[in-house]
Parts: sequence; C-alpha cells; structure tokens
Amino acid sequence: QVQLVESGGGLVQTGGSLRLSCAASGHTFKNWVIAWFRQAPGKEREFVAGINWSGFTRQSEKGRFTSSADNAKNTLYLEMNNLQPEDTAVYYCAAYFEKIGILTVASRYSYWGQGTQVTVSS
Repeated sequence: QVQLVESGGGLVQTGGSLRLSCAASGHTFKNWVIAWFRQAPGKEREFVAGINWSGFTRQSEKGRFTSSADNAKNTLYLEMNNLQPEDTAVYYCAAYFEKIGILTVASRYSYWGQGTQVTVSS
C-alpha cells in the first residue's frame, strides 16, 4: 500500500516562499510519477508540478514553483517562491506507476496524500 505524507504547509505573506515535502513509502519505486496538485475552495483540483523516475520535471507555474526529488529518501519537494494570495489552497501530492509522461489530470493518479494547507496573506 503506497503512502504519501505531505508536510511544510503554513501561513506566509505575499512574496514569501515555502517548501513542501512529500514522503512516499510502501512501494518499490520504479517507473514512478509523483506530482503536486492544489485545490482552493470552490475550485477544481489543478496540477502544479511533477517529476518522474528519470528526473524529468513539469510545472504549471514556470519560474515560481520547482519540483525536485531525493530518491534515497523517497521524498518529493515543491519549492514555491513569490507566493501570491491566489496560491492559497490545500496542496496534495499524488502518484502513479507507469512508464509514461507526467500527466496533469488528477483522475490519472492512483495514490494521494492527505494534503497540507498553504495560506498566503495579502
């Protein structure tokens, strides 16, 4: 059973930075894709950034959000810079195990963490 545990969320002022972590366990990590999604109240869950087993990354907020992974620790990180109030949301990490590209559709991800709240004050 795959487990994903997020941490690092919190309250930050506009223009500030946060680093989220997603610790993964319970699976032999081969051909994996792990991504970050976020969901604000009343909005659909949206793709933020992802990384795959070969180190390829993809992000929706180019220049502000960057994903990285520490394979030895089975941990994914999301560095978020110049945060804005519209970035306020619950951030989730999610995973699937297929040798395909980094998908941006939430329904394609089989495993999800419990989420961590990020609040950006104006």
